[in-house]
Amino acid sequence: MTDFRFESGEEFAMRLDASDPLATYRHEFWIPKTASGDNCIYLCGHSLGLQPKTARESIHQELRDWAQLGVEAHFHARNPWMPYHRLVTEQTAELVGAKPVEVVVMNSLTVNLHVMMVSFYRPTRNRHKIVIERAAFPSDQYAIKSQIGFHELDAATSLIELTPRPDESCLRDEDIEELIGNEGESIALILLGGVNYATGQAFNMERITRAGHAQGCVVGFDLAHAAGNLRLKLHDWGPDFAVWCSYKYLNGGPGAVAGCFVHERHAHAETLPRFAGWWGHEEQTRFEMGPNFRAMAGAEGWQLSNPPILSLAPLRASMDIFHAVGMESLRAKSVKLTGYLEFLLNQAESAAFSIITPHESERRGAQLSLRVPRGGQSLCERLAGEGIFGDWRSRDTFRVAPVPLYNSYQDVYRFAQRFVAAVGSVA
Repeated sequence: MTDFRFESGEEFAMRLDASDPLATYRHEFWIPKTASGDNCIYLCGHSLGLQPKTARESIHQELRDWAQLGVEAHFHARNPWMPYHRLVTEQTAELVGAKPVEVVVMNSLTVNLHVMMVSFYRPTRNRHKIVIERAAFPSDQYAIKSQIGFHELDAATSLIELTPRPDESCLRDEDIEELIGNEGESIALILLGGVNYATGQAFNMERITRAGHAQGCVVGFDLAHAAGNLRLKLHDWGPDFAVWCSYKYLNGGPGAVAGCFVHERHAHAETLPRFAGWWGHEEQTRFEMGPNFRAMAGAEGWQLSNPPILSLAPLRASMDIFHAVGMESLRAKSVKLTGYLEFLLNQAESAAFSIITPHESERRGAQLSLRVPRGGQSLCERLAGEGIFGDWRSRDTFRVAPVPLYNSYQDVYRFAQRFVAAVGSVA
């Protein structure tokens, strides 16, 4: 719950911006412009984060080294390419609350999901079920169902979908824990989103992990909407693995290289089956080109291919900003910024929309999902035409996310005014 006392009126938003210790970081990002040259109101960081202004030079540096050094850039570039992915290891560990040995930046999110499930979904006759949210992101559902099928099992009997109670949009912690307690002996893997993409609900990952491990289940999380959004403590919470993308809150650019966490207790788990590739081979003998794979210790041992330098470069630019600000400060502003948006929308007292994201700050991140039963998609498109960006999810949900790194309180105020006026005209 927030303890802030909000007020109506744009002057209050201006005062909040004037006293915001993170306000200057907005100027480190490119804000899209309207046709008239004004800044857009961009509340779509849950879908694609904005570009850091330093990203271009970061990429250009690697292009220059490629042009000038060719293959020698692997060893003699300003930032040598061979260990390039490690330039973000410390920052990534800091971001997700892990030890450096537990994280690696590699692949894309769904690829990492599959790579992790090869190792951590090991169904047996009696323990073969996977628990997900009914409204999990479709790519997660596809990946999970295909893994079940790969093991010649049937999703009808090996997939458990957590479903909210009737007339509710979000899951209750006690219902999740009750299901794990009742079904635990048959569950091989619990794989939930840290934040549900549709409702914006943040799950209590610590409690879920504890409940799952108590029943002998493997526990993993898809942190696509949580990394860079929530204060994470993956090492302390103890899930077996987690994966995330880097193009949403992490501002790594479209299709940016993704991330992966494997808990330290699995760092030397040589008996775990895995897909192997040469970049996961122990570093000291990698270039001896021997026929037998020997995994590196920790998360790096799950790497398949050498890292994509031109994709990592803009992510480095963004991670420098995250490191400078710190997730504690970012989360503090996020709670206030999202709470302010909720306050303004609730002031409208309109029956034309409702907020389905949990009210409690500890049960949500930066996102609010607004249910608009009538005319919502055309409303979203009309606002986009005016330079006001959230995104629409069929059938009735308009998602908006005030991102603390680059959104202002005035952004939030102006969005609320335009949205309430527009939704009123639709109703």
